[in-house]
Amino acid sequence: MLGTSLTPVMAETPPNMLVIANRIDDIKTFDPAESFEFAGADVSRNVYEKLVNFDPMDLDAGFGPQLAESWEISEDGKTITFTIAEGHVFSSGNPVTAKDAEFSLRRAVLLNKTPSFILTQFGFTPENVEETIVATDDMTLQITLDQQYALSFVLNCLTATIGGIVDMETVMANEVDGDMGNAWLRTNTAGSGPYKVVEWKPNESVLMDLNPNYGGEAPAMERVIVQHIQESATQRLLLERGDIDVARNLSPEDIAGLDGVDGVKVVDELRGRLMYFSANQKVDMLADPKVLEALKYAVDYEGMANSFLKGQYTVHQAFLPLTFLGALETKPFTYDMDAAKAALAESGYPDCGPIAISVRDAQERMDIGQSLQNTWGQLGCDIELIVGTGAQTLDRYRAREHDIYLGAWGPDYPDPNTNAGTFAYNPDNSDEAGATGLLAWRNAWGIPEMSEETLAAVVENDTATRAEMYMALQEEHQQVSPFGVMFQQIEQNAMGESVENFVAGGATTAVSYWVITK
Repeated sequence: MLGTSLTPVMAETPPNMLVIANRIDDIKTFDPAESFEFAGADVSRNVYEKLVNFDPMDLDAGFGPQLAESWEISEDGKTITFTIAEGHVFSSGNPVTAKDAEFSLRRAVLLNKTPSFILTQFGFTPENVEETIVATDDMTLQITLDQQYALSFVLNCLTATIGGIVDMETVMANEVDGDMGNAWLRTNTAGSGPYKVVEWKPNESVLMDLNPNYGGEAPAMERVIVQHIQESATQRLLLERGDIDVARNLSPEDIAGLDGVDGVKVVDELRGRLMYFSANQKVDMLADPKVLEALKYAVDYEGMANSFLKGQYTVHQAFLPLTFLGALETKPFTYDMDAAKAALAESGYPDCGPIAISVRDAQERMDIGQSLQNTWGQLGCDIELIVGTGAQTLDRYRAREHDIYLGAWGPDYPDPNTNAGTFAYNPDNSDEAGATGLLAWRNAWGIPEMSEETLAAVVENDTATRAEMYMALQEEHQQVSPFGVMFQQIEQNAMGESVENFVAGGATTAVSYWVITK
């Protein structure tokens, strides 16, 4: 009789193939001029190169040269001249030129899709792009801004997904009815990055193979497969069996369950996503500064971070995520019920009153909402949780119909203005302004002076001074704003122990497959 083993036999993915489980049902398009979803950004970063970009092995260094080997700024600070590096080649075999960069940036403005504001905030319009975004020769691109901005601000924005440079010849060969190849690029790619998309099955998988003409060092992973696996438990099972190399959406419970499992490790990475609550200033009680102070003191920050959020969120209380220029580490509020009650007693509402918290039906937000319901209830507040889908809660928030909104916010591009312009900018507080992209406006918080401070930071070219301006802005914001920033996300990726250099992108960018080995 043959002997049997109780040890499960682990499968093994091929050594030159990376298999990842992730939630990718948010992918709508691969067109860099249109893509604005998390999973789509992961694909774009590996397919498209940009004028400037982040080195995945040294994200703290900030942006550096990629397609552009150098750049110069004019004396008036409005024109940036990029010199394109030689040796970059699209997957089609066409060399990358300044004409491709001109086409790509103009195209993003002309198509005017969701992320276009990242470029149009510099004054680019469909009417002026032929004069403001110009390839003066095959290797030189000039962009002219409507005014002087901090150079770091402009270059940070060019590292966003919308900054991806596409192959003009290939894209225009697939144009239909004047769409500049938009329909084709939703399901195909035309970049010069390490990979190209070979197959996409919506809500199922994305398959990427090497770009045979990639100008950089050939990646060890010749094929990358990202499978859509919604459930944490299923991802964990596949990882333990060896059917996948990386699981990206494990719950704290499943992460804990991997402790001691042979052949598996967990890599923590600080991300840019913030969890916060905000108070509608149209509600008289919530516009009282002392009531806001009381609510901020009556949050069990550490209790939540050490229990149901353990390992996946860290306490953070400023609107800039850690690792961003000017990020503030100060945490002025702790769970202090005595301080909370004292502040409430000094307010115009010492007995508190009814407060409705608008909460999305997602586990971690429900848990946070219930914790707030408990601790704010100890102040004497009558707390009701209004639970809805993401769309329902956002609609109420954007219409300024909430009391308290419990939400999450991630940066749109890796520059401090992305969050400063959201949390600390609202020059026109009228309902008619309709600034639905700004959280300060959604909470009816009119701040003309703070808005001016935010604008001043955008144009400051000295990096150290600019950082100091954002720190001062956040210190003021922590004390007077209707926002209670509570946590910053830590992404926990579980993977086979042989997987090295898995960089999810930190707080600034997306995942980089081309540096991974196993």
